[in-house]
Parts: sequence; structure tokens; C-alpha cells
Amino acid sequence: MNIHRIRVGIDVGGTFTDAVAVDATTLELLGQVKVPTSHHHEDGVAHGIVQALDRLLKETGHAAEDVAFLAHGTTQATNALLEGDVATVGLVGIGRGAGATFTRRLAALGKLELTPGKKMPLAYAHVADPDDVAAVRIAITKVVGEGAEVVVASEPFSVDDPEGEEKVRAAALAQDLPTTAAHDITSLYGLRKRTRTAVVNAAILPRMFATADLVDASITKAGVTAPLMVMRCDGGVMSLDEMRRRPLLTVLSGPAAGVAGALMQERVSEGVFLETGGTSTDISVVRRGKVAVQHATILGKKSYLNALDVRTVGVGGGSMVRIGTGKVTAVGPRSAHIAGLPYACFAAPGDLQGARVETIRPMDEDPADFAVLEAAGGRYAVTMTCAANALGRVPEGDFARSDQEVARTAVAALAAHLGLDIATTARQILDAGCGQVKKVVDAMIKDYRLDPDTAVLVGGGGGAASVTPHLADITGLQGKIAEHNEVISPIGVALAMVREQVERIIPGAGQEQILAVRAEAEAAVIAQGAAADGVEVEVTVDPQTSTVRAIATGATELRTQDRAHRADEEERLKVAAASLKTDRSRVRVLAGTTAHTVYGTESKARFRSARHPIRVVDADGVVRLHARDAHVQATTVTDAPDVLARLVTESTSYGDGGVRAPAVRLLVGSRIADLSGVLDPQAVLALARSEISTRAGDEPLVAVLEVRT
Repeated sequence: MNIHRIRVGIDVGGTFTDAVAVDATTLELLGQVKVPTSHHHEDGVAHGIVQALDRLLKETGHAAEDVAFLAHGTTQATNALLEGDVATVGLVGIGRGAGATFTRRLAALGKLELTPGKKMPLAYAHVADPDDVAAVRIAITKVVGEGAEVVVASEPFSVDDPEGEEKVRAAALAQDLPTTAAHDITSLYGLRKRTRTAVVNAAILPRMFATADLVDASITKAGVTAPLMVMRCDGGVMSLDEMRRRPLLTVLSGPAAGVAGALMQERVSEGVFLETGGTSTDISVVRRGKVAVQHATILGKKSYLNALDVRTVGVGGGSMVRIGTGKVTAVGPRSAHIAGLPYACFAAPGDLQGARVETIRPMDEDPADFAVLEAAGGRYAVTMTCAANALGRVPEGDFARSDQEVARTAVAALAAHLGLDIATTARQILDAGCGQVKKVVDAMIKDYRLDPDTAVLVGGGGGAASVTPHLADITGLQGKIAEHNEVISPIGVALAMVREQVERIIPGAGQEQILAVRAEAEAAVIAQGAAADGVEVEVTVDPQTSTVRAIATGATELRTQDRAHRADEEERLKVAAASLKTDRSRVRVLAGTTAHTVYGTESKARFRSARHPIRVVDADGVVRLHARDAHVQATTVTDAPDVLARLVTESTSYGDGGVRAPAVRLLVGSRIADLSGVLDPQAVLALARSEISTRAGDEPLVAVLEVRT
């Protein structure tokens, strides 16, 4: 029997470690296991990872050599910061004259508050001249004498000239001290923010070093030869060596794993991902096939850590109901889990006999308006999950599915107490909970300018059915629960791509400088194990801040997906028409490649010229790109440079805001190359040439251009 190789994703949570096996070819979920997270084992969480892997291989009938890819996500870095369990940092500031004034002020980073009453443990020493070997040695000896376990070197403008930081790093490494150079963390200017980010990174280095070594040794001992990857906070993965250098990238990686699952498994191109657990819902955005990231706030301060923009609402499947006179007044933030109460909808039918409603304070600091049922079987919480089951909103086979009649019995007791019927009470519960979520979803749709015509709500996590279906109803947006929603995070880990981001501040950046940043990002993911032929790089240039940013992604192996279903022409047309919100008779094929078909229609309105909205649909029938008004041009790789030069020239706009090239995307092979982040026409054309330089001349290419106003 031919056994396909597998991709393994392991999500190390605070309580449980979840692992999944995904067929590396079809991307089908083959198996899933759950084991307790082994915080207190002598090998730490590494023991639980290996335990989960061993069980997973046995249950799916695979051997260690069948593992083509293995990645894990961990909350260790986040927990270390939340708990204040960090190493003492020795900060060596470098500079003389005016520069020394700024670096000496960095000693105040020791005032960063980790937890209430606990500050960042930091020792500071200053070096005027990094070429003075003796002075550097004295500075390192000083911080070590004050308890430093790890060293940070920081100098003004080190992003332009890192030589001073490198000399301090070399001296520290010679004494076997883990070291972070500030320029390694980011290439952006801003001494204080750059150093602050480096200090936080260094504070968790020793703990993460130990974990990385244990996991690496354990996986190797288990016989797995596939590259071991670690989940990043921006939705990608990185090599273990990169994690040893920048462990801070694993902070906030938990929510990133879930949205990676939505992006890769559900193939969301535009929408909002809601990962609902028992207590809260994490909300994030996918825009034009990419996760939305921003500089994260850590320890109450903005950092240079690029992390998923995730916003959390204290509403989950276990959120308890709060009541007033004759109505449901609120839901949460207290959950049944924290209150130590079972969900009423999961009780045995007889256990709810004689149920009467009482109001309690789940915790001493809570208001006394949380509704519970006192019944034959004990005390039960009425939750969002109870209401969703009572209304039949939880699909058959879902993790949160209960007996609907039991759920109705639970809600009926509350309804009688309030003087309402069951359906009204259940809707009031879901309205109260989803209303809080809706405020955040509305804000994120506005912030990221999502197109309501194409945006979809995707629910993940065990509590997805308690939020996403009702939220879709009240927003009017399309909604769906992700397949295997209860393990969407480890699936995201298993399917995530190697990712790297390079940022440079380059005033008036020219073509060569932009291409150099692109090449650096591409080389970085290849160095971490990505297959060179499959790397995609998105470049953006922000003229206001002079920031050139390149984000490279790539898989560790090139694979031809052997999916069970490929959409035929009729199915793809139906999908395009539904997304365009028009009749199929008004939709036509504009162009196509082997992997994508471009559909378009014409939208007419009074007092403005006609628009030409388009949808790009892939072979699986998934909308991968949309535009409200676009020009589409089919050509070949050979002719593309001349065709693009003409189109870009014709579509470039000029005004008080400067020169603005059109937003250009190229469909070639299986890829959609996004060049829309660059405004300079010549830079756009240079990037386009770079994208197609290795393609066959007769290969079809489709250009999609949107004129910027």
C-alpha cells in the first residue's frame, strides 16, 4: 500500500497539547490526538510534544520517516512574559558624545513592568569605544556581576553600521553568554523602541534555548528527520535556529496558528476569522489572501515585533448569562470553566428536573447577576453554547453539539423565570454575546477596508458554533464554521509556510535598493528550508515613512496537491457569479492560466462611469482575488515586459499626492504575484521583471491592474 507522507502540526497550549497529521499531498486531515501539556516533566513541554507525536503516528499507521514536515506552536514565550519568568538582561550601550546621552538613557528600560510590582531585571553598562577590547570586557563583566544571564548590545544607527554591536556580541559569546544585537531584531530606526524589543527578546532567550534544545533532541531521538519548524506570531513558521535567535517571534503565535489554518485549509481570501474557545473569541483579518499584521504592543509599549492584529472579546462558548428584570442583560465575561460549573446543555436529561433559576457571583469580584440552574443533578451554568444548541445552530458532529431537547429544557427554565418563550430567550443570549463581537468585527472591517460583498466570517475553535452562525445573521455577512474547527490551530501549524519579513528605511529608494530588500527576504526563507522555486515575495514601499518592506513565504517542499475535487467550469462560473452578486448570464471569462480563471462583469450606475469588477477563481473553485474595478490583460512571459510597461504608463495617476502607479497583480503558473504595495512605476516594472525572470517565455501571464485615485 502506498502511504503518503504527512505534515504534522503540534499546538502546545497551557493545559493540553494538540497534534494533527495532514496528508502532505491531499492536505486531508488523517488524525488528531490530545495529551496533557507536560510543564512539570524534567524535559518540560518537549515530553508532551514527543508523546503526542508518538500517539499520532501509531493512530494513523505512519512511521517517523513518513513525516515530511513537523512544526509546533508554543505559548512559552507569552507565558514567560505574563508570569514575569525571565532572565536578567545585561544591556551594553555603545556611543560617545551625543550618542552616549541617548544610550545611557536606555538603562531606564529596567522600569518596564512585567507583572504588577515586578520590573524587568536589567543591568546596564556603557562602552564609549567598541574597538577598546578591554573596555568591552569590563562592561560585560560588570553586567554579569549584577546577575545578567544574557547580553544585549545597542548602538545608535546600528542598522546602518552594526560593527560596534557585533564586537560586543563577539566578546559576550566568547564568555558563552547568549547575546542579542539590536540590529538583528529590526533594521528600522528608533533606538529606544529597537532596544526595548531586543531586551524583551533577550529576557526569554535562555528559557527558549533550553526548550529548543530539548525539543530538537527529543524529535531526533524519535527518528524524525524532517526539518523542525516553530510557529511565528505573523502566521508563518521559522526554523529552530531562527527561533533560537529571535524567540520573541513566538509571542502571540497562538492566535496566529488559527488564522493560518483558516488561510490554508479554508482558503479564505477576504474575511474575518473568529477563534472561539470557552471564555473568549480572538478576532483577526485576512485581506486579499494575507493575514493582517501590525507592530505588537508588549509590556504596554509598542515594539518592532510584527504580529497578527488580533483583538480579543470576552465572549466564548462557555460565557455565562446575566439577567435583569424580564430580560437577558449581558453575557460574560465570566465563563462556566472559570466558575467551575458544567454547561446545562450537556447535562443528562433527568439531571435538569425541577430546575429553578438563581443568580450568583461566580467569583467574589463579580456582580451577583449571573444566572445558574439549581436542579436535581446540581448547579449548572446557562451558556452561549446552550442557547446555540436550543436554536439548532450547532451542526451535527460539531465539538459543541448537545442534545437539542436538553438545551431547550435548560433555556426553558430561564425563559420561564424571565416571562419569555424559549426562542426569544435563546436569541437574547446570542444577541448579547454576539453584539460584543460585532462591534469589534465592524471596526476591523472598517480599519482594513474589507469588501462586504466578498468578506466571509470563518469560525474556528471548539466554541465556533456559539458565535459565528448568529453573528452572520445579524451582520448579513456570509458565515461558515471551519472544517475540523476544534483543531484549527494545530492544522494551521501543520500547513503554515516558512515566512520572513525584512524592513529597511531607505529615503527615495531606487529600483536596485528595493530589489535588494526583496532578495534578502527571499534568501532568508530559503536559508530556513523553503524550496527556492516556490518562494513568493510581496514588496511594499511606504513613501511617508520611507519604509521598504519585503515579506517572503515558501513551503519546505514543492508539492502537487492531489485534491479529491477540482471545480469544473460550471462550478467556477457559479462561484464567480455568487461573489459578484449577479446572474451567471452576465459573467464572462476574461483570461486565465493553468491555475486561475478571471471572471468579470460590468456594473453600471447613474452619475458615474461603469465599473468592471472581477474575481479570480482557482481550480478548487475558491475566489483568490477580487477587485471592484480592474483592467485585465492576457499575454505571455516573453511579451509581458513591453505589455506591462504600456499598461502601467497608461494607468499611472499624477496629483498632489505624487506619482501613483496602478495596483498590479500578475497571474503566472500557480502564483498570484502581488506588486500592489509599490507606487513608483519603474519599481513596479522592475519587480515584475524579477517575478518572471525564471519562467518559460511561452507561459501564459495575466495582468490585473487597478487604477489608484
